[in-house]
Amino acid sequence: MYKSKAYSAASATSPLASDTIPRREPTGRDVQIEILFCGVCHSDLHYARDEWHSVMPTVYPCVPGHEIVGRVTKVGSAVTKLKVGDLAGVGCLVDADLSCPHCKEGHEQFSPTQVMTYGSLDKHGTAPVTYGGYSESIVVDEHFALRIPANLNLAGVAPLLCAGITTYSPLRHWKVGPGQKVGIVGLGGLGHMGVKFARAFGAHVVVFTTSPGKKDDALRLGAHEVVLSRNADEMAKHAGTFDFILDAVSAPHDINAYLHQLKADGHLALVGAPEKPFEISSFALLFGRKSLSGSIIGGLAETQEMLDFCGEHNITSDVEIIPIQKINEAYERLLKGDVKYRFSLDMASLKAE
Repeated sequence: MYKSKAYSAASATSPLASDTIPRREPTGRDVQIEILFCGVCHSDLHYARDEWHSVMPTVYPCVPGHEIVGRVTKVGSAVTKLKVGDLAGVGCLVDADLSCPHCKEGHEQFSPTQVMTYGSLDKHGTAPVTYGGYSESIVVDEHFALRIPANLNLAGVAPLLCAGITTYSPLRHWKVGPGQKVGIVGLGGLGHMGVKFARAFGAHVVVFTTSPGKKDDALRLGAHEVVLSRNADEMAKHAGTFDFILDAVSAPHDINAYLHQLKADGHLALVGAPEKPFEISSFALLFGRKSLSGSIIGGLAETQEMLDFCGEHNITSDVEIIPIQKINEAYERLLKGDVKYRFSLDMASLKAE
């Protein structure tokens, strides 16, 4: 066991502050990674403030962060996937027993034995729960470490480990491609990645937004058209024309308005998670044999596929790079939607602590 500098929250109302946490020494299958950048996800804020208490009670002190990019500093004797000096990433998962049907199919994100990067029981006993990427280093089983294309900007790569795979996976699963009309609802941390991927897949991309000021940015990111969803005439113009819609909004909204945008056999996939349940009109689905689903991150093989695709197409997240010392300010700005489009923590700033 060794000690690693980190930023942690001591309670639901405490600001994140400098701390020291234990990390295990690498076992035969482990890789140790020096963390260079860590993205800031809204899930980090929810967890730090115990806002998921009914489902996932926070154990304090907690160290958030599951969008991790770094460099391998040590490998176990049985590791074959990576070597010292390689760039590596860690997303939302750090372990699973890999023997369940989901794992065998490459869908570790559905495994009942999954161990999340933070907040899960630490099966190694190093700490009561797993600690995330707001820290100097992390140790994970090599299966859960990902290769990072060397040509990409590392600060922009970090959010790909959550926001990237969260949007890539449903677009791939529903076979989005050339000749299709695809809608992206919301232009935030998730939505802006959905635009980039849908465009790279060859689809005609339309962004739905409530903010007129986001039109230019949507076009810059790759959208062909922008629809102001509060404008009834604009919505009516596109009704019944979409093959696929990716809904990336976590605020309450009328899902039926977007189901009406689908053509027959069209599909809408949810990646945003509003706090209150949707009221869904059965008629919005019945007329046209439309379908609705949800999606969460992706398996390890698909995440590696996504990273390789990003390397080939030079795709990264649009980020604002900040030092770890500004994490509490970043959380407040995140609540206001004041970031384009993800924060990326420069973990070199932690060395000054």
